[in-house]
Amino acid sequence: MKLCFLGAYDPEYPRNTVIKKGLSRNRIEFSECGLRPRYKFFLRYPILLSRYLCPYSKHDFFFVPEFCQKDVPLARLLSLLTSKRVIFDPLASRFETKIIDWERKPLDSWQARWNLKIDNWAFKLSDLVLADTQAHKDYYCRMYGLPPEKVAVLPVGFDDDVFKPSVVRLPHYVPRNDIQVVPDKEDRFTVLFYGSFLPLHGVDVILQAAKKVYKKEPSIQFKFIGSGQTLPKVKSLAGELGLSNVHFEDWLPQDKLPERITLSDICLGIFGETEKARRVVPHKIFQSMGMRKPVITTRTPAVEEFFSHKENIFLVPEPKPEFLSGAILELKRDWVLRDKIAENGYQLVSREFSPEAIGRTLVDIIKRCFFTLKEKKEL
Repeated sequence: MKLCFLGAYDPEYPRNTVIKKGLSRNRIEFSECGLRPRYKFFLRYPILLSRYLCPYSKHDFFFVPEFCQKDVPLARLLSLLTSKRVIFDPLASRFETKIIDWERKPLDSWQARWNLKIDNWAFKLSDLVLADTQAHKDYYCRMYGLPPEKVAVLPVGFDDDVFKPSVVRLPHYVPRNDIQVVPDKEDRFTVLFYGSFLPLHGVDVILQAAKKVYKKEPSIQFKFIGSGQTLPKVKSLAGELGLSNVHFEDWLPQDKLPERITLSDICLGIFGETEKARRVVPHKIFQSMGMRKPVITTRTPAVEEFFSHKENIFLVPEPKPEFLSGAILELKRDWVLRDKIAENGYQLVSREFSPEAIGRTLVDIIKRCFFTLKEKKEL
C-alpha cells in the first residue's frame, strides 16, 4: 500500500505531520506531490500536474490533505486516468469556517454559495472522506448528503516527537522520578492558552474568567500565545477589564511551543459558542496532554468521544466565565486532582493518539473500505 499526498498544503501542519509519521511507523510508503497554499488553484493545477508526472511514482491512493477542497477535482481527474482512489481529509468545511465561523461574508452572498459548492464538489468527488470526530462526521453526512460508509473518523492526535514530558516544571510537593524537574523560580501558577484567535476558541470567555480568578487568586497568571481574527478585540477587552494577570505573546513555531507548555500548570482548550466548537477536538488538547499537562475545555459531544471529566480532562458544562474560573481555582487548590488528570491524560493520548496509533487507525480504515478479505491478508 502506498499513498500520494497531493495538493497545496503546509507540509508542517500538525494534522498531516502526524499522519505521515504514523504511516512511516506502520511501514506504509507515501510520496508527496505538493506546494505551499499561497498559489491560486488555477495556477497550482499545472504545477501540481507537472510535479506528479515528473517523476511519476507508483502509488495506490491519492491523499488530499486538510483544507485542500479545491485540489480534489485534480485528484479525481488523475484518479480516472490512473485507476487510483481519492482519500480526502478536509479537517473542516470551507463554508462553515469562512462564512459561519469567521463571518467573512453574509449567508446569502455569492461567496457563501461558492464555498458551499466547493465543499460539495470535494466531498462528492472523493472515494473516502475523513473526519476528526464522530460529531464532525455526522455534520458532513447531514450537510452534504454523504452516506455514512463514505466517511470515517480519524482523530487529529499529536506529534510525540515534539510534545513530550521530557522537561516539566511541577510544584515542589509533586515528586516524580520519570521526568526532569525545572525549579519554579518565580513561584507563579500559569494558565496557558495558545492557538488562533478565532470565534471557535472563545478567548473573550477566558479573559472574563481571568478577571474573576484575579479577585480570589491574584497570583494566577494567564499566558496567551497566538494571532488571528479576534486578537485586536481581545487585547482591547483585556485593557477594558484592567487585567494585570494577563500576558500576550506572538505566534510561535511549533517546535517552540513545548517550552511554553512546560512552564505552564494548566492548559486551556476551546470555549467558543459556535456549532463548530461542539464538533472539534483541537490539536492543542492532545498536545498538552502529551506533555502531561491538565487540560480544561468545554464539555461537548466531540470531546466526550475521547475523554472523561475529572478522569483525564476537566470539562466545564458551558463556555461561561464563572464555570471556567471555578475550574481553574479548583485545579489550583487540588494538586492531587490536577496531577491525576495530567497523568491519565498523558497515558491515554500516548496509547491511543500517538502518530503510530493514528497511522494504524488510518491503515485499518483503508483496508476496511477498499480491500477484499484476501487482499487484507496479503498486506
